[in-house]
Amino acid sequence: MSDAADWLGTQLPAMEAALAALVEINSFTGYREGGQRVVRLLEDVFAMPGLEGERIGSERFADHLVFRSTGKGDPIALIGHLDTVFPPGTFEGYRIDGALRRGPGVLDMKGGLVVIAWALKSIASTVGLSAIAPIRLVIVSDEEVGSPEGAPLLRHVIAGSQLALVFESGRANDSIVTQRKGVGSARAIATGKPAHAGNAYWEGGNAIWALSRFVDRVQGLSSRDSGVTVNVGTVSGGTSKNTVPAEAKAELDLRYPTKAAHDQLWSSLHQAAESLDVPNAQVKVEPMSGRIPMEKLPGTDALVKKYGAIAKAHGLSAEEAPPQGGGSDGNTAAAMGIPTIDALGPRGKGFHTPDEYIEVETLISRARALADFLLS
Repeated sequence: MSDAADWLGTQLPAMEAALAALVEINSFTGYREGGQRVVRLLEDVFAMPGLEGERIGSERFADHLVFRSTGKGDPIALIGHLDTVFPPGTFEGYRIDGALRRGPGVLDMKGGLVVIAWALKSIASTVGLSAIAPIRLVIVSDEEVGSPEGAPLLRHVIAGSQLALVFESGRANDSIVTQRKGVGSARAIATGKPAHAGNAYWEGGNAIWALSRFVDRVQGLSSRDSGVTVNVGTVSGGTSKNTVPAEAKAELDLRYPTKAAHDQLWSSLHQAAESLDVPNAQVKVEPMSGRIPMEKLPGTDALVKKYGAIAKAHGLSAEEAPPQGGGSDGNTAAAMGIPTIDALGPRGKGFHTPDEYIEVETLISRARALADFLLS
């Protein structure tokens, strides 16, 4: 066991105190005031010799944070986020429940941020951060809504990194995530021709009818075999029952396992929109935010093997997880050609639910695994 891992053996009270302070502050993505309070706390948590911090301002979200160190060789990217999915008043507070710790973000992913901080502190307090590869740590504040600002920031900061480690929610069996579906969204806008439903019915063009035909066709693109799913999640349109509707719209959630599947899906969406055959009405499909799939790269298996061996030495399992349906900022790193592994936060369950919890002792084992990996 390294000196850094030994140092961590006394740190659980300090780690838990930091985690409790972070979780007690609501940092829902859209709640900028709470997010800014968490930003200030994180600046204190990551204050250590050899690590330089920078705050990247945002008017829409809380500010983003970047931390850098100097060292030898190509950088290592560490990735996290500070926002959570629970609006103020829906799920609040930090709670001790035996060996578990509960609260919004305790798993997704304030616990992972504490793991990163104490792993780096352990190295800074022993051999110094300059003894390892340069660190490029990015903590974004908009991950839960697709990282519209965070993804470009990540691409800028971690360019040239030899590998990326993502500290999203640790799985109940400590499995390492190497593949995530791409996540996309689209808006379908149907345009028709308004008319009185009684006096001029045949002169109108029913936008809702056109949109309904489109919805039926694109829902049929979902396939268990291909892993592609299309979910039409919202639909709206029309003004009154006796008016032929001139406009209707729908919002779609799109999931796809590979870049090739993404390209084929979009081709199929456009084809569906162009072949509706509804008089005086048409549908246009517009892309919204999205993430490219996190696919395995030539160096991914070697990274899993190396990190996994160290994780096992600290009492963690390290099997490879099946491909995941949800995306993360790991998708951005992998799309850059950087071997990436994910779900390296503390062990737990229930992310995105009021049952969210971690096993508190795994804060130490995860931090030890990261510290020894960086030192290796």
